[in-house]
Amino acid sequence: MPRPSHCAACGAAIRWTITEAGKRLAVDAAPHPEGNTAVARDGRGTWLSRRPTDELPLTGWERLHRPHVATCEGGEPEPRTRCLGLLDLSEARRRREAGTP
Repeated sequence: MPRPSHCAACGAAIRWTITEAGKRLAVDAAPHPEGNTAVARDGRGTWLSRRPTDELPLTGWERLHRPHVATCEGGEPEPRTRCLGLLDLSEARRRREAGTP
């Protein structure tokens, strides 16, 4: 079984999953009973995630996990945006407007 990755902002163990929409979502590596994301592996070993609903509840092979962005202790706001894979370009824009490299 592959080892979990680690969050760049806080160092916590995470698993990268693919959502039903084809997006990447980091979830905490350990299942949690209060989680809101169903996580399972497909036949190729890819971690998949989805939001359980009344029409399609949690199945026997899925486990509930929490999205890591909800539990990241990396601070606000810069480390959290890094956790999401986002970049803060405001500093680069300020330098460009000021005319400094």
